[in-house]
Amino acid sequence: MNRSRSQALFRRAQELMPGGVNSPARAFGGVGGEPIVFERAQGAYLFDVDGNRYIDYIGSWGPMILGHQHPKVVAAVHAAVDKAFSFGAPTPGENELAELIIEAVPSIEMVRLVNSGTEATMSAIRLARGFTGRDAIVKFAGNYHGHVDSLLVAAGSSAATLGVPNSPGVTKGMAQDTIICEYNDVAELEQTFAEFGPRIAGVIFEPVVGNMGTVVPSAEFLRALRELTRKHGALLICDEVMTGFRVAYGGAQARLGIDPDITTLGKIVGGGMPIGAYGGRRDIMRHVLPAGKVFQAGTLSGNPLATAAGIATLKELRDNPPYDRLEQLGAHLEAGLAAAATKAGVSHSISRVGSMLTLFFNSQPPSGWKSASQSDTAAYARCFWAMLERGIYLPCSQYEALFVSAAHTDADIDQTVCAAEAALAGMNG
Repeated sequence: MNRSRSQALFRRAQELMPGGVNSPARAFGGVGGEPIVFERAQGAYLFDVDGNRYIDYIGSWGPMILGHQHPKVVAAVHAAVDKAFSFGAPTPGENELAELIIEAVPSIEMVRLVNSGTEATMSAIRLARGFTGRDAIVKFAGNYHGHVDSLLVAAGSSAATLGVPNSPGVTKGMAQDTIICEYNDVAELEQTFAEFGPRIAGVIFEPVVGNMGTVVPSAEFLRALRELTRKHGALLICDEVMTGFRVAYGGAQARLGIDPDITTLGKIVGGGMPIGAYGGRRDIMRHVLPAGKVFQAGTLSGNPLATAAGIATLKELRDNPPYDRLEQLGAHLEAGLAAAATKAGVSHSISRVGSMLTLFFNSQPPSGWKSASQSDTAAYARCFWAMLERGIYLPCSQYEALFVSAAHTDADIDQTVCAAEAALAGMNG
């Protein structure tokens, strides 16, 4: 494929922006080479500045569950633009989106809209600390909750280690109240509460992990999370920024039977516009200013463009649910990729929940970061570029989930599987 214009634009971007990008997830650091510069999208397809078309399995990292440029979402945004970009004051759309979220997500009785998933998790952690009067937060290695200082910490080598920063600019003081555990490790979680229980304000986790590739929680792990937090007076924070309205209309908690105290949302609730939300039990949410004393604010929170896109998306998901179709398409893709990898003799495993999926270059489906980190990232990089040359746009990292949208067709999946057969065969050829 000719990408000369894309390459020229990226070279210019490197002079203007750190690394040439506005988010490191776009930088192709996990696969090497230069990122593609895109100019438009439609349905299940992306078009770069050189006119090349790709079948899109990123979906703007999750929110485009209906596909790009869905007519009802576009019409809603156009109608909102005709009225105002932002008021910095209450609007009817805020009420409507809040009502849709509360009706859909079992554990949410009140909700606060913010501007991103990072804002949602940051605010949820502050609320957990303010509500309990405690300092420590437990997170799991490989779970990403945005670029919040206290959550940008790496896992230690012992069973439960006080976090140390893994980004310059994050102080030891900020990180020392974050405790890292291994996802799906019940014994380690029990040990953590035995040692630090009175200090723990909350546990934050991804109910289906998407940021070390797709990793599925065990039923035992989910039970332990709920039982231990209740026993020790800590709050359970379910980070559904990625899974909310993705794996089910009520999120992973509806699909898996999870009962958290606080839930964070993003991506799909904005229909592709910048938005986030956090919500939970009424008695907890009433601690947020101005009802309570836990401070959180945002001039653009609940802005009319984002709420319009979110309302249109959630209504379409509610009234014309695509989830059975997404399950079918996801299963089709999973089976096809597995068959292609097996035929090529490539060591692999596949993890999938609904329309979230990861092809791991790892013989066993990972259960946590220790096993996920054993994946052959060099093999994934070769696969990524071979697929890209065949018009398939996959996540630019082994440790990101791919997403199927309602706009994908069986023909798109078949084309993807054919591309995978050629790409994987070439890797061992």
